[in-house]
Amino acid sequence: MPTHPEVLWAQRSSESEADKNIVYLTVNLPEIIESTLKYELTPTSISVQAKAGNASKGIEEKDYEFKLDFYSEVVPKESSKKLSTRSLYLVLRKKEHKHEFWPRLTKEKIRTTYVKTDFGKWVDEDEQDGEPVKLDEDMDPMGGMGGMGGMGGMPGMGGMPGMGGMPGMGGMPGMGGMGGMDLEQMMAQMGGAGGLGGAGPSGSDEPEDGDDSDDDGPPPLEETTSA
Repeated sequence: MPTHPEVLWAQRSSESEADKNIVYLTVNLPEIIESTLKYELTPTSISVQAKAGNASKGIEEKDYEFKLDFYSEVVPKESSKKLSTRSLYLVLRKKEHKHEFWPRLTKEKIRTTYVKTDFGKWVDEDEQDGEPVKLDEDMDPMGGMGGMGGMGGMPGMGGMPGMGGMPGMGGMPGMGGMGGMDLEQMMAQMGGAGGLGGAGPSGSDEPEDGDDSDDDGPPPLEETTSA
């Protein structure tokens, strides 16, 4: 007998903005076998059948299936879906535009153990106006912050106060085009500024030219002449 997959849902509502008048639906099917997926969305209902599992990963292969009737109508042509190895994720467009939330996902007021609130996306009805619509990273047209180019080149630190007069760092290597750093030059500029305990420009502990030293070595030997 097929098993009911876990179905998570949340919603937004709007009288005037269609993209804020939606239902989020996530059907959790880890290791779904894509070729077995049968999915149908109508204005009044949704049905899903699929096989999921992977014995090599210790996930038992099972048949999953569910069908439910919506509390109110949706617009299939204006809805979207995304299939991943974890789930089938849908954003359903509500047909009726109004500020009030649906009181529940299903048409009938019955307890459905496999349908649960998606607390990661849920907001209260009176708090939704200032809440941006959240999209799953798989649905995000930007591809999960794609195109930012590794922080795009942060400006140098420009001699931050409290850094012992250290010049601007000009960008650390590997930070997406921030520019290179001459470590040896930086160490040289830090010399004498207390940055490395008074070390010379090369980072050694040898005194610089002109420094006094208490140990001048043994005095030179005096030449003697034979009588």
